[in-house]
Amino acid sequence: MSIITKGNENKKVVDPLNEIKRRKIVEHNDLITSIAKMDKVPLKIFELAVSYINTDNPPKDHIIYLSKKELFKFFDVSDNDKHSRFKKAVDKMQEQSFFRIREKQERGFEYENIVPIPYVKWADYHDEVIIEFNKRIMPYLINLKQNFTQYALSDIMNLNSKYSIILYKWLSMQYNQYEHYSNKGGRRTEQLEGYCNPEIKVSELRTMTDTINDYKRFQSLEQRILKEPLNEINHHTHFDVTYDKIKKGRSIDSILFHISKKAQPQELNGEYKEREQDPAYLQGKKNREEQTALLSAKAMQNPYTMELLEFEILEMRNLADISLMARLQEVVYPIYSEIEGQAGINRVREHFETIKNHRQDYSKPNIAQYLLVSARNFLASGDVIKKEKGKTKYLRTEGKVEVVNGNKIPDHRYKSAYVNETTPEEQRELEIIKKELSDSMKK
Repeated sequence: MSIITKGNENKKVVDPLNEIKRRKIVEHNDLITSIAKMDKVPLKIFELAVSYINTDNPPKDHIIYLSKKELFKFFDVSDNDKHSRFKKAVDKMQEQSFFRIREKQERGFEYENIVPIPYVKWADYHDEVIIEFNKRIMPYLINLKQNFTQYALSDIMNLNSKYSIILYKWLSMQYNQYEHYSNKGGRRTEQLEGYCNPEIKVSELRTMTDTINDYKRFQSLEQRILKEPLNEINHHTHFDVTYDKIKKGRSIDSILFHISKKAQPQELNGEYKEREQDPAYLQGKKNREEQTALLSAKAMQNPYTMELLEFEILEMRNLADISLMARLQEVVYPIYSEIEGQAGINRVREHFETIKNHRQDYSKPNIAQYLLVSARNFLASGDVIKKEKGKTKYLRTEGKVEVVNGNKIPDHRYKSAYVNETTPEEQRELEIIKKELSDSMKK
């Protein structure tokens, strides 16, 4: 895509309309997390204009030349009133819209209010629209060496609310980091998991979407800011996104997203082919496979795996899923360990019993994520009672109370002294499972 002036430097040659599907937008992450004080149409005009900027050869006068035909195609507008509607959208953008950009400094945040496009010129009798960017916005659009995000203009094209656009850009920012470090290395498996399963506090989500004073009830906020936008994002973009609500006490404190990318026959501009030939990517892929295998082997030996089998939360066939077992070892079992450290193994087992009794069928295909969210919610709920120091613990058996090991309830994962409440038939099944698990570990 070329941008040239009237002297063949900066004037945009009108692209074919199908160029929209091939064009990308590049923005600094601080701009993506900023507060967009504009409605859907002005925001989409801004995104379309940004896609015209050649980041390798940016316009020195901050001017790009947009095609009205492409603009109307982008908005899928064909009625006779489209020119007046365009004028109203531009007027609103320049009168009411700005970005409030936050940049973290040593002592706190630094804020900038920037009107992104202060100058627009067009005529009724030709196709050209002149757009001049504010010079203050340009550092967030050009010469970006780090902390930037790239996404497809075609993804933005069919999003029909400002919340969908804002959320899509934030999700892209997170997933781009997952793809970058997956290809180049430099991040642990746990960190990579965090990029494709990013978490945001509800307060931060309200700030970013400019809804601090709107949708006071969480149910309303969820409908407008999460459910409706994600329905659009899943339908119109390259992403499939789900989410879980993370509680702190009795309130919803954070949202945990789960992002995956739809299968594409070929990624934009041949990136897939280029990536598959990149030595750094191939080495990173090998390292990830080795790390996954190592974590999976550790999970097979982890006592929590046996616990989950005994509570029928895991099945024997799950043990063959290397990715599942690696994720349990990496992100789920550490939370169980923290719960056990606070309240003892019996409290962990009570949590497993609750999962066993209340687990829904829809959770089975994504069991690691279900267990992760359940454990995090349990830990954050305040229901985990910390053990009291200096007090003797007791075990009730057959109508009487007995002191056990002075001050500790026996742990049947490590000792044989525990109260066996299983039936003989259940005990035989358990022994078979243990033997199968032992055999699979030896292999």
